[in-house]
Amino acid sequence: MGTNLNSPFRSKSVEQSIRDTEEPEHALKKSLSAWDLTVFGVGVIIGTGIFVLTGKVAKETAGPATALAFVAAGVVCALAALCYAEFASTVPVAGSAYTFSYASLGEVPAWIIGWDLVLEFALGTAVVAVGWSGYVRSLMDNVGLHLPAWFEGPDVRGGHFDLLAFVLVLVLTAILVVGVKLSARITAVVVAIKVTVVLIVIIAGLFFITGSNYKPFIPEAVAQKGGSGLDAPLVQLLFGYQPTNFGVMGIFTAASVVFFAFIGFDVVATAAEETKLPQRDMPRGILGSLLICTVLYVAVSLVVTGLQHYSRLSTSAPLADAFKDAGHPVYGGIISFGAAVGLTTVCMILLLGQTRVFFAMSRDGLLPRFFSVTHPKYRTPYRPTILLGVVIAIVAGFTSINELATLVNIGTLFAFVVVALGVMILRRTRPELHRAFRTPLVPLIPILSIAASVWLMLNLPAETWLRFGVWMALGFVVYSCYSVWHSRLGRSDGGAPGAEPPTAPTTLTKPPAPGN
Repeated sequence: MGTNLNSPFRSKSVEQSIRDTEEPEHALKKSLSAWDLTVFGVGVIIGTGIFVLTGKVAKETAGPATALAFVAAGVVCALAALCYAEFASTVPVAGSAYTFSYASLGEVPAWIIGWDLVLEFALGTAVVAVGWSGYVRSLMDNVGLHLPAWFEGPDVRGGHFDLLAFVLVLVLTAILVVGVKLSARITAVVVAIKVTVVLIVIIAGLFFITGSNYKPFIPEAVAQKGGSGLDAPLVQLLFGYQPTNFGVMGIFTAASVVFFAFIGFDVVATAAEETKLPQRDMPRGILGSLLICTVLYVAVSLVVTGLQHYSRLSTSAPLADAFKDAGHPVYGGIISFGAAVGLTTVCMILLLGQTRVFFAMSRDGLLPRFFSVTHPKYRTPYRPTILLGVVIAIVAGFTSINELATLVNIGTLFAFVVVALGVMILRRTRPELHRAFRTPLVPLIPILSIAASVWLMLNLPAETWLRFGVWMALGFVVYSCYSVWHSRLGRSDGGAPGAEPPTAPTTLTKPPAPGN
């Protein structure tokens, strides 16, 4: 296998990626199991989406058929998850889609996706922290506690600094510095509380369902009110196609919305390097968490549309208000508590994913190597964790960034496209690699994943595409001015950093076991 080290599309071999994880100064501690990974996945996927998005989509887009929209969105995510599972078990290195791209597509595509993930996880963490702050303030108001107006955040009248969001990110940063296993234990407790709340909602709601609320299950189709200019979906501006609400096509329109409730399962792949048996446990963690969350989402959507007719659902707190309408307001408080607790893990796992991508890029020299040194005691990437934690805490404290949240969505979908493409390329260029998990029906599954992701991206507003383009352009400037000159793969001085990786068989290139 040869590679031109002077080319910006030079690729880093899987073997070299594995060897980099064995450098003592840059090695992460392996402490996670399949159970830990599944908990991480459930912890980051189940957030406000299950408590808010279900009712909002049911009222505005799909009616009771929202359950089918969650199934459709789950299938799209499953296509991407199968590709992630193959890569994560074959290249068990921190960095997720960034690392996978480096091994299959080359350095420039890897930089692009890494820069994209930095934005996705950082912005996602800040947005979730602000949302968590709002739920906690609501619970505090219920018991008569109030923060000084100045500290209630820019989203609140008279507020300037969101103290609760700021403190939350700093506390989670400290937990991640101490160790990912501690993070997993805390996440397990919080996820147990969150899933318990969801199950209470489902089981209790079954006793209050009115069958007539499901009629019609698929309401009559209605044309969407078209946006104008940059706030219109890109597909509408390019092809004149105007999405519809309700009806059969409304289910797929709803799927493009509820898809974003699944965002986060890809974060599990960023912890591959810290997993004890990644070849076995990464596929289990990724696919297991996605399956659990899909079942819970479908069940909750059926309950909320059965409790109250979809046309009368509220869009701010549909589940809580539906129980109040049924004469059981106590469940509204339980739901608010579950949402507040649940967002804690979402925030922490997004921050974990962000730091691991940053760490991997630093270890490769595309960002300053200073940030790739692990803590001598905890074996965690403490430098990027502290830096990013402080920056995100400040952003969450001072900024109202709801209008930028769609950047998280387009970033995730872009990563899905790159990973699916990488699976097909690596199958061609490195067919001899031992793959503990193999994506079935290649290239059909990756092609379907790419098509589905691109379709959902086209349904995002043109304004989101413009902002995404600006961020990517800034990334090219950083790469041209710094990364291309400091890339370990591209340097020839100092021996190993720029040397051609050997192609001798390693544990990854031994003949695959029967059935693999």
